[in-house]
Amino acid sequence: MNLRRVVVTGLGALTPLGNDVSSYWQGLSSGVSGAAPITRFDADKFRTKFACELKGWDPLDHFDRKEARKMDPFTQYAMVAADQAVVDSGLDLDKIDLDKAGVIWGSGIGGLYTFQQEVQNFAAGDGTPRFNPFFIPKMIVDICSGHLSIKYGFRGPNFVTVSACASATNAIIDAFNYIRLGKADVMITGGSEAAVTEAGVGGFNAMKALSERNDSPETASRPFDKDRDGFVLGEGAASLILEDYEHAIARGAKIYAEVAGGGMSADAHHITAPHPEGHGAIKVMKNAIEDAGMPASEIDYINVHGTSTPLGDISESKAIKEVFGEHAYNLNISSTKSMTGHLLGAAGAIEAVAAILSIVNQEVPPTINHFTDDESFDPKLNFTFNKSQKREIRAALSNTFGFGGHNTSVIFRKFDQ
Repeated sequence: MNLRRVVVTGLGALTPLGNDVSSYWQGLSSGVSGAAPITRFDADKFRTKFACELKGWDPLDHFDRKEARKMDPFTQYAMVAADQAVVDSGLDLDKIDLDKAGVIWGSGIGGLYTFQQEVQNFAAGDGTPRFNPFFIPKMIVDICSGHLSIKYGFRGPNFVTVSACASATNAIIDAFNYIRLGKADVMITGGSEAAVTEAGVGGFNAMKALSERNDSPETASRPFDKDRDGFVLGEGAASLILEDYEHAIARGAKIYAEVAGGGMSADAHHITAPHPEGHGAIKVMKNAIEDAGMPASEIDYINVHGTSTPLGDISESKAIKEVFGEHAYNLNISSTKSMTGHLLGAAGAIEAVAAILSIVNQEVPPTINHFTDDESFDPKLNFTFNKSQKREIRAALSNTFGFGGHNTSVIFRKFDQ
């Protein structure tokens, strides 16, 4: 069958580096760290006392008090990022077929803050079951796509993908597929997460997954560095408007990039650890390249999963060498998590935006906080350490891998009519 072309016509971002796309990119290209001591709660007794929180965030800047109380922060973030993307796209909602406009969102955890709050309130009471009537609608992961479809009147495909840290990339790939199969013309997609809570930090601390570099939060996320000691938790959201190429051209839309292809795979190995030889990562990148119908040599930049964990960074670098062969040495590789922290289920969304903007600006954002080489990594690979690099970027690949062995890769390429 003939598959339709799919393009990106709108972007939105709410990140630890900035609360819109422009400030987000400025932070990335400048190599700014979003990590700082936690302000959401008193973290003094936690092993990790810092995170990449949103800066200057006040829900009442975006919602009235009554509306804000009906949404968990992860939904609030989704609404703000998606609205930025819709506005940026220039869509006229009165002139599109709302039956062929949908929402596919991603989140790994969903309403963790709401769940924690309601359980704490119950535990502090006398045992009488007094729960907020919005408890369940605030907590459930699918509620983001529900709220967004209601706001914009989109009556097409509507759901949320949950695959841990691969969730948002899964959502983007699903949205891409619905459009190219002709089942939708326009999709709001992306992801959001709001896990900087006592339960979130405490849970990841118990797994020994987080960096504990409390004396220097801004240098704690150090992918591919010898002294990396875990990831830094982040929060926020990003959104993309994906659109059928012909639909976008007909309305004179600006086009950021084309979605070239996507891949998915499973490690089938361990609930939290990656396959040591990167088998799932190898397969997912090969799947994405095959789906795009392009030679691997046309990819110039990889925004890697690169969480700053001892095992994950090694297996991903091995996979890149296996997939790209000698071309691996022509690639720029970088982990923007060194700046934003790890946004879990929203990571794929903010990193997709980073990959798209790298193509738009022909610039690779850096992997900051590199201090000490690790002999586990091939020194001939270009990890774009500490400073952004200008170069030709014809296509960019974005990797996201999640607990449970979920792997996703999506490829964006420079738009050419």
